[in-house]
Amino acid sequence: MSPSLELKYSHTLGIAAMEGRGFSNPVDLAISIDRRIYVVSRTNPLQTYGIRIGICNLDSDYFGDFGSYGSGNGAFVWPTALAFDREDTLYLADEHNNRVTIFDKSGGFLDKWGVQGQGDGQLNGPAGLAFDENDDVYVSDHLNNRVQKFTKKGGFLFSFGAKGEGEGEFNLPWGICADADGDVFVADWRNDRIQKFSPDGRFLATIGESGQGDGQLSRPSSVTVDKNGFIYVADWGNERIQVFDAEGNFHLKLRGQATLSKWADEFYEANPDEKLERETSTLIPELTSEVDTPHEESARIEPYFWGPTSVKLDAEGRLYVTESNRHRIQIYQTVIS
Repeated sequence: MSPSLELKYSHTLGIAAMEGRGFSNPVDLAISIDRRIYVVSRTNPLQTYGIRIGICNLDSDYFGDFGSYGSGNGAFVWPTALAFDREDTLYLADEHNNRVTIFDKSGGFLDKWGVQGQGDGQLNGPAGLAFDENDDVYVSDHLNNRVQKFTKKGGFLFSFGAKGEGEGEFNLPWGICADADGDVFVADWRNDRIQKFSPDGRFLATIGESGQGDGQLSRPSSVTVDKNGFIYVADWGNERIQVFDAEGNFHLKLRGQATLSKWADEFYEANPDEKLERETSTLIPELTSEVDTPHEESARIEPYFWGPTSVKLDAEGRLYVTESNRHRIQIYQTVIS
């Protein structure tokens, strides 16, 4: 019998903040060996001082942040993805600077690689990072409509994919992951699907199709796979998470169940006027017929995902959903039966 999966809500991390404790339009996270959570805030073009990588843990302890806006060493402009290698070194993809920047766990700049272009080893909008068991890294080369594989020092190994709608082709690929067998899953953003490849880039399967129904996708932005083969997708355009089984069949969906984070609780305790305003507000309103898209629904219902850009799993089977529009992370425990 195939295993069954449940997702049990645990808690929420985050609060909107342009500096210090909190996030500003976070787009991805990575988890270190010692279980610290590194969250990259992309912020917005009018408030570039909010760009940074913040460090916290599951208990909402905050350990500081690093990074700045720009093109110098250790700076970034449009960050898209974070990933740790096996030595606990942090890698960041920057689609504006068309490069990968490397930091130590304390945020110290170590190196960078990548130049803009269409040739082998060149990048045009890198959007996703995923390490394999050999510590080589796959990069979703978004605007070049391909995936490239590099050594972690930036040495080009090979690439696969081209622009199109057929098997093995892409239209603006975004998130990427590698499973325990080394197979590679790519969120084929504008084609509204996930594609699965062998470690050497051979097409294996397609998961999902365009739409709003169960198992259908709208602009998927991220994908991750657990040890049982369940495939978790940030169904960004539908404002939800969907889970597929190892054969690519729809298993469950989730719109979000967020409660206030510890940081938000502390903010309201220190600001009683705003706490009172919140307590007298309708946070889960009845929706009118004019509210007819997932985006409009999520904008009005606070517990729902709004802008789910990234899904990640930790070693204990917790699922982390990064929500860009609500500046937070919802955490769920996976339960297999």
